[in-house]
Amino acid sequence: MKSELIFVYNANSGKLNAWLDSAHKIISPKTYECRLCDLTYGIFKENAEWARFRESVTNTYPSIELKFLHIDEFEKEYASKWLPKYEYPCILLKTPETDSGFEIFMSAGEMNKITTTPDLINALESKMKVI
Repeated sequence: MKSELIFVYNANSGKLNAWLDSAHKIISPKTYECRLCDLTYGIFKENAEWARFRESVTNTYPSIELKFLHIDEFEKEYASKWLPKYEYPCILLKTPETDSGFEIFMSAGEMNKITTTPDLINALESKMKVI
């Protein structure tokens, strides 16, 4: 069984929400609340550098699977009265050993300090080496 890194965006799913998020990024980028979105997506499409990294993970880290969810998708899929309250965006780690729960792999606070896509990739790669 593979370990999973679950990336949870601080946004809800759906085309209308995607459109509203894009508009927010254009009109008031400093108040946009999803650092993960900022680092992995431009206004209308996925950041090319991020896409290359994401696609390379399968070969570089074959024991790790990446999963990307919005808040509503995450809370629906993992609904439980024992699910802790997370601050989004965040990246959670689910390993065969922690199958019944998650470890915080990268918190919202950590993510909010990252300013560029290469910095996010470097931070993830250094942490992924120990999984």
